[in-house]
Amino acid sequence: MLIWIVFLTFIFALLAIDLGVFHRRAHVVSVREALTWTFVWIAVAFAFAGFVYFGYQQHWLGLGLEPDPVDRSAAYPHGRANDARSALLKFLTGYVVELSLSADNVFVMATLFGYFAIPRMYQHRVLFWGILGALAMRGAMIAIGARLVAEFSWILSVFGAVLVLTAVKMLFTNTEAGDPGQNVVVRLMQRLLPVTNRFDGEHFFVRAPLRQEQDGSSGQAGRGGWMVTPLAPALVMVETTDLVFAVDSIPAIFAITADPFLVFTSNVFAILGLRSLYFALAGALHVFRYLKHALAVVLLTVGVKMLAHTWLERVLGPDFNLYMLAAVIVILATGVLVSLVELRWQEQISRTMSGTAQTGARRRPWS
Repeated sequence: MLIWIVFLTFIFALLAIDLGVFHRRAHVVSVREALTWTFVWIAVAFAFAGFVYFGYQQHWLGLGLEPDPVDRSAAYPHGRANDARSALLKFLTGYVVELSLSADNVFVMATLFGYFAIPRMYQHRVLFWGILGALAMRGAMIAIGARLVAEFSWILSVFGAVLVLTAVKMLFTNTEAGDPGQNVVVRLMQRLLPVTNRFDGEHFFVRAPLRQEQDGSSGQAGRGGWMVTPLAPALVMVETTDLVFAVDSIPAIFAITADPFLVFTSNVFAILGLRSLYFALAGALHVFRYLKHALAVVLLTVGVKMLAHTWLERVLGPDFNLYMLAAVIVILATGVLVSLVELRWQEQISRTMSGTAQTGARRRPWS
């Protein structure tokens, strides 16, 4: 229990410094600033990976004493406890998988902010408070999932099948975000709550304008009631979106480990980097055309790993988790590389055709 208190205190301290010091005033987050913060959060995650290694090696605060149900075998029917090396590899693999799947969430966030016309200078505040809700929701889902995995070994096969089906859907169907205005949550909020189109800085609620008495008296009718600004429904939709994406990402991490501490911490650091990742990628999503395909292959890989864990570990040997981490990195790098190569190829074709057209125009005979 103490390890959870220490970790959550550390995370809330980071969030307090982030909001109270570096982002105390609303401003437009530039791509350069977003990339800087992305590297900062990645560095913090890798520094924490060092804590994971030594923590599981020395069993700090009880780390590495409980069996990991993912590693069940005939010799270890309840799972094998993670040593320092396996804990490090599982944390890094889980972090890379969760962070890469978060990139898919960026597509939807860009659509949401566009629909609600949220100014860029206020988007960081929405994402910040969205993180707190995401931590609570994912914590609850991880607790339930870890309990199910520990009690029922067959649940891993169910999770694996879900991941494979999700991967196939991403590969062969259109997964672009739909019209947020047709979302049932948005429609309910617009119907049940007094929503205003007026922004009041970074506030989610604003007082309605005061109304004058209509009977000729000089007094006022009273203070106006509270109304929600567009930031509130945007925040609700960000939370709803994270919940939907968690249905895919939580089973994905359980393909790697069912150690609750490793599952939760890798998810937390991926979520922390999601805001800066959004501002870094939102304007360049069209460049990475094959990123979604790479993410689908990642889901397919972890799904197959979950379905055939025992056989794969027997074939690949003790470095199984290292191979898994390497495979995920190679798949993602390939998707990005192919996207950039195709973009450069298209630009070269465009320049060639443009040059040919200009040459033909210069050589055209006089009429």
